[in-house]
Amino acid sequence: MKKTLIIFLKELKDSLRDRRTVFMMIALPLIMMYVFSNIAIKMQMRQVVKSKERTLTVALITNSNAEDFKTTISKRSDMTLKLNIDEENAKKMIEQDQLDFAIVFPANFDEIQKEYKSGSVSVYYKNSRDIEIAKERISKMLDDYKKDILNKRLTEKQLDQAFINPIEVNSIDLATAKERIGEVLGGMLPYIFIIFCFMGAMYPAIDLAAGEKERKTIETLLSSPASRMQIVLGKFLVVVLAGITSAVVSIVGLFLAFKGVKEIPQKGLEMILRLVETKSVLLTLSLLVPLCVFLAAMLLSLSIYAKSYKEAQSIVAPMNIVVIIPALIGMMPGIKLTTTTALIPILNVSLATKEIVSGTIKMGLLIEVYAALFILAAVGIWFCTMWFKREDVIFRGM
Repeated sequence: MKKTLIIFLKELKDSLRDRRTVFMMIALPLIMMYVFSNIAIKMQMRQVVKSKERTLTVALITNSNAEDFKTTISKRSDMTLKLNIDEENAKKMIEQDQLDFAIVFPANFDEIQKEYKSGSVSVYYKNSRDIEIAKERISKMLDDYKKDILNKRLTEKQLDQAFINPIEVNSIDLATAKERIGEVLGGMLPYIFIIFCFMGAMYPAIDLAAGEKERKTIETLLSSPASRMQIVLGKFLVVVLAGITSAVVSIVGLFLAFKGVKEIPQKGLEMILRLVETKSVLLTLSLLVPLCVFLAAMLLSLSIYAKSYKEAQSIVAPMNIVVIIPALIGMMPGIKLTTTTALIPILNVSLATKEIVSGTIKMGLLIEVYAALFILAAVGIWFCTMWFKREDVIFRGM
């Protein structure tokens, strides 16, 4: 154990001397998460406000009908009304981004209303995130107009509102605020720390194996009293520490970004922080350990096999996809942590984190996640050691 610790401290010291490794492990996650999260949050919130407040250009084609609706919409200061445009030209103008919406009433709309029938009103638009938010104003205006027509009909027929509303449906969401926030934060957090775990562990893993081969210093290490297993474990612990550090720093960067955005109401931020309990935070962070152990074993195995730093990079780089895809799948709605998904590495961490933040995690499934990752990591360490014992691998390309 003492020799393993000596190897660990030696490799850690060498890694901290490498500015590139330190940058990838600490500076990059913090800068990326703080700066990009800050920019993304601010841009999203400003875009929503801009979409809600911007003046819409609306073509109204009434075909000499719905004069009361025309009067209502013409009084609105948040809409510029375009008249005397036919339906076909309106559609072309929307496609060319000259109009936001076109509202078209049929030629017999007033006659249909006199007969107490339903008239069809068409709303044309070109869908986008910006327009989808603005569409709420058009929908609300048409809903209000529909209610006005309905109230007039009920008044004329001397009927009560209950006549057309025989059933009142009360939809009661039993999901707690913590569960709802967990669906959002729980899907985002694991994606962040899985990516940064991988990035933080990648460069030390490459440098401590393939890099040492390239520098011709591995022979000196092999001639020490430490066994191959002790050397591998020392290097392995450095890679694990680098991955955990990178992930924790990225989460700190995200937290600072949320704190730094003034557009987020302070009460809303305080509510999120209260809902994310200490127990949930500790459980989430505890998942970093088996995750980093698994990733470190995988990365170190590949790096030991590579004959140069460049070759190690070319082998490890495509592994980004292998890591990202399960993390993305974990963010999809409907994908739950089960006895099957708990066995799939990376995906199980993503799903477990979501349920931990929501407060719905089952301890049996969480233990299965830990077990699956540690078993795979143990196999990886064994493979690293076996790989490291082979002279043809250690001195490959030398």
